[in-house]
Amino acid sequence: MADEIRNRLEAQSFPDLGTMMEAYARAAAERGRKEFQQKLDFTSDSIDGLDEILVQVGESPELDLEFEVRLWGSYLGEVLRRRYAGQWEMTVYPGGVASVPAIDVRGSRLFPLVKVYRRLTMGEEEDLRSFYAMVAERLGKPAQIN
Repeated sequence: MADEIRNRLEAQSFPDLGTMMEAYARAAAERGRKEFQQKLDFTSDSIDGLDEILVQVGESPELDLEFEVRLWGSYLGEVLRRRYAGQWEMTVYPGGVASVPAIDVRGSRLFPLVKVYRRLTMGEEEDLRSFYAMVAERLGKPAQIN
């Protein structure tokens, strides 16, 4: 299933970063439902399911780290972007040299793909539940969407 989704996404051209990240996030939700039996509905409640998926993905001997980070990091980013009315942007990770997709929320930058990378490569100490709780505490109430 991962190969089918990767091929479908990589065959598309996207007009901008936000559109691309939304497409990857929707594909992650689809794969989460079909392959992992997790309801990824872009709510804060789905973060636990996403974390469980990452545990399983990280154990795969055929792990395509770059693709999995892009797929699941896009989903995490979309949950945050929607909750806090943020915007996707390319920006340099602090201390890094390359630009990576980030979410800008009222001047704060969140790096969901970096977080997913760390979760997949470093394990439980980088769990998403704690990360999401910290972000929610720092950013406060969700944006009001009319």
